[in-house]
Amino acid sequence: MSRFYTDYINRLSWSNRLRRLAWKLAQALLFRPTPVILFGWRAWLVRRFGGDIALGARIYPTVSIWAPWNLKMAEGSTLADGVDCYSVDQISVGRDATVSHRAVLCTASHDLSDPGRKLTTRPIILGEASWVFAEAFIMPGVHVGEGAVVAARGVATKDVDDWTTVGGNPARPIGKRVLRRV
Repeated sequence: MSRFYTDYINRLSWSNRLRRLAWKLAQALLFRPTPVILFGWRAWLVRRFGGDIALGARIYPTVSIWAPWNLKMAEGSTLADGVDCYSVDQISVGRDATVSHRAVLCTASHDLSDPGRKLTTRPIILGEASWVFAEAFIMPGVHVGEGAVVAARGVATKDVDDWTTVGGNPARPIGKRVLRRV
């Protein structure tokens, strides 16, 4: 062991750990094996574990949810295949917001200056009609504004203004999102 670090101490309660174990079993046995079209079943199951999932929200079977009781999804929102919701803190997905394939919503990290590597958490908020493209990474505490886009493989380390498109690592503004009239 290095002289610079102390042993990591898990500060999450035993209750939290047991709830997550129960959820992991349910996710493995009742959530993942379901056909894609059973969005209602998966939403119902997440609700049973404390998630606030609106009718019409879509969660694909390969989504990984760390703590469903910290997930809120509004009507018309989507978590696509392979999305990782590391929901140690709250994740709120606004109405008609989309999180695309293999994106990561990460609400926790560690205090780099603490020899014990204390866990730190901050919520993530995805505004209405926002879109997190494939394999993007959203850091703890980030608010993606209404209609905003985080481009594919972008790393959002700061809040994203409404109707702004960001990309890169770290993500920087690359344009405004303007919807065409239909």
